[in-house]
Amino acid sequence: MSQSILISGGTLANGKKSDLLIKDGLIAEMAEKIEDKEAKRIDASHSIVLPGLVDLHTHLREPGREDAETVESGSRAGVKGGFTALSAMANTSPVADTAGVVEQVYRLGQAAGLLDVFPIGAVTRGLEGEHLAEIGAMADSMARVRVFSDDGHCVFDPLVMRRALEYVKKFDGVIAQHAQEPRLTQGSQMNEGIVSSQLGLKGWPAIAEEAIIARDVLLADHVQARLHICHLTTAGGVEIIRWAKARGISVTAEVTPHHLLLTDELARSYDPVFKVNPPLRTEADVMALREALADGTIDIVATDHAPHPAETKECEWQEASFGMLGLETALSIVNKTMVETGLMNWEKVADRMSYAPARIGRYEHQGQELKVGAPAHITVINPTQVLRVDRDLVASRSRNTPFHGMELPGRILATIFNGKLVFEGGNA
Repeated sequence: MSQSILISGGTLANGKKSDLLIKDGLIAEMAEKIEDKEAKRIDASHSIVLPGLVDLHTHLREPGREDAETVESGSRAGVKGGFTALSAMANTSPVADTAGVVEQVYRLGQAAGLLDVFPIGAVTRGLEGEHLAEIGAMADSMARVRVFSDDGHCVFDPLVMRRALEYVKKFDGVIAQHAQEPRLTQGSQMNEGIVSSQLGLKGWPAIAEEAIIARDVLLADHVQARLHICHLTTAGGVEIIRWAKARGISVTAEVTPHHLLLTDELARSYDPVFKVNPPLRTEADVMALREALADGTIDIVATDHAPHPAETKECEWQEASFGMLGLETALSIVNKTMVETGLMNWEKVADRMSYAPARIGRYEHQGQELKVGAPAHITVINPTQVLRVDRDLVASRSRNTPFHGMELPGRILATIFNGKLVFEGGNA
């Protein structure tokens, strides 16, 4: 029989004080004061008690790139960041484009047992953009895949994209598009603008992202299917999403923590830790993204956690891989950029980082309001405690965090998954 847990003195996302008693994987009792001497007590005074965070965009690298990350090490990074569910992107080796591979990833998640791992299936075979992957078989598999993405590559052929959108309608699935027109970004290294011109690095124009978003919201409207836009980065992209939603088109969008905080000015260091796909944009773009997340135009925060081994990041900028770590710092960055700035309260944080991503992914037992009888997936954060980011202390197998050396507001005190304490204070 699992141990009971008592979270005492915490403040819920809605601002109300409440103790929570957890038994047998569920929230058994909620009241202003609960006494239970047998339960393990977590002191949540001065802390916010949130539903477990759900990431709709994680790269766990397994199978094939276990030198960068495994499902288990990524799960440890996840719970350290307050996540109780991760969505594993399909750009593994072999690619997750068959029922066999997504089931392998699903089983690895279950074996790790720290959080839910939901595999994302590829849209096209081998991520090559030409022929649809085994979408139906992956949907019917043990993993019950509902999100499909060629992330890292754009589904650039409009006919293939239309067919994919039509296909996933059958089982209420969603296509998550990496919006990047390949012809406009060939050889691009960073955001196209003043900084790229001064540094002599080939620019990545905002229009390359916005053109695909515009095309795909029209396709989604035409076939009446669900579309999700990965890692939105531009003010123009925000306006297209806003327009599409006003028309009733079934589109959702995500923003990453790093695009809420960092700008292309950091490329002046030539440190490849700041090289990411899509690239860091301008301060004006960052402000537009924050406003859009606050007003609901952007539906969720997703980490795009992209671990890489040292040899592919600690090299010349042009040769370095795109991507950065995100799981362990995500909630602290949202606290810094959205809560401390007054743009969002904790209820909105719970929506953007738990309820909404679970709803988009159709993850039935995640992203639920904390109430009696609900699954005990819970995150406790002290928003005023400082998180000092040290790349040598991360749980990930990789070290490519752009936040190394920063002091961020907000520290995860505990992560509870299925009623089990999977992270406390510093040990997962």
